[in-house]
Amino acid sequence: MNETYFEQLEETLYHEQLPNGLDVYILPKKGFSKTFVTFSTKYGSIDREFIPLGKTEPVIVPDGIAHFLEHKMFEKEEGDVFQQFSEKGASANAFTSFTKTTYLFSSTDHVLDNTKTLLDFVQQPYFTEETVEKEKGIIGQEITMYDDQPDWRLYFGAIENMYKDHPVKIDIAGTIESIDKITADHLYECYHTFYHPSNMTVFVVGAVNPQEMMDFIKQDQAAKTFEAPQEIQRFFPTEQTNVAFSERSLQMDVQKPKVIYGIKATNTDISGEEMLNFELAMQVAVELLFGRTSTFYQDVYEKGLIDESYSADFSMEKGYGFTMIGSDTVNAEQLVEKIKQSIQSFAKEGQFTEEDLKRVTRKKIGFFLRALNSIEYIANQFTRYSFNDMNLFDVVPALENLKLEQVMQALESLKDEQTHTVFTVVPFEKNGNE
Repeated sequence: MNETYFEQLEETLYHEQLPNGLDVYILPKKGFSKTFVTFSTKYGSIDREFIPLGKTEPVIVPDGIAHFLEHKMFEKEEGDVFQQFSEKGASANAFTSFTKTTYLFSSTDHVLDNTKTLLDFVQQPYFTEETVEKEKGIIGQEITMYDDQPDWRLYFGAIENMYKDHPVKIDIAGTIESIDKITADHLYECYHTFYHPSNMTVFVVGAVNPQEMMDFIKQDQAAKTFEAPQEIQRFFPTEQTNVAFSERSLQMDVQKPKVIYGIKATNTDISGEEMLNFELAMQVAVELLFGRTSTFYQDVYEKGLIDESYSADFSMEKGYGFTMIGSDTVNAEQLVEKIKQSIQSFAKEGQFTEEDLKRVTRKKIGFFLRALNSIEYIANQFTRYSFNDMNLFDVVPALENLKLEQVMQALESLKDEQTHTVFTVVPFEKNGNE
């Protein structure tokens, strides 16, 4: 078992890759009574075209299948897995993102028993055509519910504006039409391809004995049989640099307009240390230009163009990334114009200083260190970094070593107007036209 001590954070991370390829990470936290355990596969909604395990030709599966599979994993022949967790005092959950699916539980007691339940139910699929058909109605209702949420439609509308071909533009849950095409055979094919231990990670954080937990997981995995690991071949379309749509809007039942100004990232075929440094540089750049201590923010706040819903951030995964600046607003056109002016102003004469950089990086380090007091935060973030060949605990030293030149280069990447888009959700017209 490998140990890595992060002196600055006073944390020791334990790691071992098991013979079946499963990565197991354990982070004991003193002073905590609760333990979080996550079991994640590097498989999300964008993985729609791939070569299935044991085959030679690529397939394209129905949109929404990763999320559908996540739902179905909890249902077994003997009953619902949630019941097993609650009987042992655990709270269980799962979620699917663009790039991964995570199953998790938290508990203060019976941690090993609950870990056994987690490992077993994720590694024992059970699908029938009858239960698949039943699930379509349940997920269909979920899709309809999200379709009625203005903030969700705003977020996905902005992504759809940015991407012409990349599957990140497709809703994680798919559509009612796409999930109707899903069969039990589809689910088994996706499961056997992406749920192999070599494509998965277990992460444990909290009140845990690392050696005891590692031995327990190793023993559990050694008793199970898996096919030989095989590299997964995934296929993604070549995405153009410019956005698919420069501007679109949608009428919904809202009190005042909601707007997102999106900027599509172009430097996305990276991972590891390069990705960590670029991501942090972009986040600092966005904070300098649009954060709550920026000149832009003070201006639009004083003019009443934004409210508490305002946000400005940058996020990325391998293959895609975007900056989003958005808020509910009384005047979407004016807010958009202010965002454009801020970018243009920097492009012409802007120059941030070393002191500006120190101020923002100190703020981000402070936020990060506070977040590390939350085992929920650590559990949710660690695997995302790991799947991108990064380490969550490298964030602080990377921020401390961030150079102004890197931030200025990141700001330069925001200037190309072909990568800019606007999506607005507006109230229905007063004449009742919907």
